Amino acid sequence: MSIEVLINAGAGEIRVALVEDGKLQELSFERTIGVEDGARGCHSLVGDVILGRVQRVMAGMQAAFVDIGLERAGFLGLREARSLAKTFCDTTTISDCVREGDSVLVQVIKDPIGDKGARLSAGVTLPGRMLVMTPGQPGLALSRRIEDQASRASLTALGEKLLNQDQLIAGAGFIFRTAALGACLDELTQDALMLADAWRGIDDRRKSARPPATLYHDLGPIERTMRDCVRGDVTSVLIDDAAAANAARAYCRRAMPAAEAHIQLVNAPVFERHDLEDEIAALGHAKVTLPSGAWITIETTEALTAIDVNSGRFTQSGGLQETSLAVNLEAASEIGRQIRLRGIGGLIVVDFIHLSGDAAPVLAALEKRLAFDRAPVQISPMSEFGIVAITRKRVREPLARLTSAACPSCHGSGRALTPQSVALNILRQVEREARAAPGREILAEAAPDVAAWLNTHMEEITPELARRGAGRVRFEAGRFAREAFDVRSL
Repeated sequence: MSIEVLINAGAGEIRVALVEDGKLQELSFERTIGVEDGARGCHSLVGDVILGRVQRVMAGMQAAFVDIGLERAGFLGLREARSLAKTFCDTTTISDCVREGDSVLVQVIKDPIGDKGARLSAGVTLPGRMLVMTPGQPGLALSRRIEDQASRASLTALGEKLLNQDQLIAGAGFIFRTAALGACLDELTQDALMLADAWRGIDDRRKSARPPATLYHDLGPIERTMRDCVRGDVTSVLIDDAAAANAARAYCRRAMPAAEAHIQLVNAPVFERHDLEDEIAALGHAKVTLPSGAWITIETTEALTAIDVNSGRFTQSGGLQETSLAVNLEAASEIGRQIRLRGIGGLIVVDFIHLSGDAAPVLAALEKRLAFDRAPVQISPMSEFGIVAITRKRVREPLARLTSAACPSCHGSGRALTPQSVALNILRQVEREARAAPGREILAEAAPDVAAWLNTHMEEITPELARRGAGRVRFEAGRFAREAFDVRSL
């Protein structure tokens, strides 16, 4: 199996793709231009440590809103604020954790999405290559993806030795990442010491800072990619920009020396070289065609994302049940991939083709594709109607919202009024204008197709308007969008 990490460092945007056996599996991008003027785009704040000030404590919501220097205050829920309470139990409230006007050290755990502010936590964590340090939260924990019991026991034993090392932060704990598998105590200690230095820097800056103030930024997109995406199974890291390649190599020399050999600087745009541009553009389309000729349709609303599976003209020789199962299996694999690529989060409802038999293979295929999703995912059993519900943590704006804006004609609804519907609205406005200015000539300007419809039907319209007091009316084409028009008396 060949796994490649591709980094396209262009002017204004850094894009990262994970390609497995020639097929795109993960995609992320971060904009480096247009961030300061309010167009935040994909510029992630996740991981930033900020000294904020509590603006409001909402007892009814058991949450607080914290000024962190952004347009919208950040949201600090009770669960994320519990480390600020002197003691935490079932009866602890948000008022036991913070008060209005308090200065609090918080970390961004979810970027602002839409009209919602950033999600915050008072439990700061600092991720390294193999470890995540938890200042003020002693103890050891292991990634849920480390399932082998022997590996877990070995890492736990190493962790006990690690906690006895000098120069670490007193009272800090560690979480072992999957990258820690196979690491020795010296490698883990080096990672822990780098995290300890980062925490000391935060603590020093906090002493002289006035809220709101950002005390720590997580790594940049290049270094973060090397830290989080380059695992032991990655065969190569292809980068098409010399400065980006140098940054990646510099990070490797500091934190993961063995990975530097995988970095290759390529002369051509790496996404074009791997024919990814058309596939990325297609992620904005609702319809995704499957190899069999069947397809899935993905539509996102404010409340949820609906995914519909259609067999099209595909048929299996075994009959209806075999056809339905084959399409559902193919769709399940692609749905897991599309969810990750499009950055879809929240509630996802999948309408599979109804099965009269066992649905376990379909759920297994879906679970397999989502197993290594870095965002937490839960999958429900299939209902009797073929419905499967998925919840996926929102970690960033969905791709569609980042790369497209609402249509000026339909205002983002996906539907626009027909020329006839707009024309009838204009006629109602003409009647109102005639009542307000009886006897005056009325001019109605509208989009060309709307004006054409009105003029085509003048013989029918004129007597009806005259009967309602609008005896002299002209319809002219203007430079209007479909639903816009202007009606006035002359």
